[in-house]
Amino acid sequence: MNWTDMDLFRGVDLGDSFVLDWSCTSNSFVIKVEASLWPESKHYSPPVNGEYTCYKNASVTFKNIKSIKGIVPVNEASPTTDPDGSIDYGNIDALTSNLGQFNICGRFGNVVINGGEVSFSVSP
Repeated sequence: MNWTDMDLFRGVDLGDSFVLDWSCTSNSFVIKVEASLWPESKHYSPPVNGEYTCYKNASVTFKNIKSIKGIVPVNEASPTTDPDGSIDYGNIDALTSNLGQFNICGRFGNVVINGGEVSFSVSP
């Protein structure tokens, strides 16, 4: 199943969301993003400052995972510096789920996660 078919990402465009950071423990993987939100999202509000859409800080969290491989450490990834001086690590290029396995790709690596569940939360 592609992320576009997952209810928790309704009104979220991961392909237009910017990766800000990520971290991993033995049973979790957290990706901090500046999420691209659309009217279908319960977190949406009208865009500000001439932005393309609504952007808010959020997290994509994989928890209770059994194993994970393919993560690139943050200090080894190539950031992009925006005109305002802020940095990001591109977008989430792909996120799929199949038979208890998640595959997620971006500058953080081609990550394979076995077991667990994924959640999406917007920072207050």
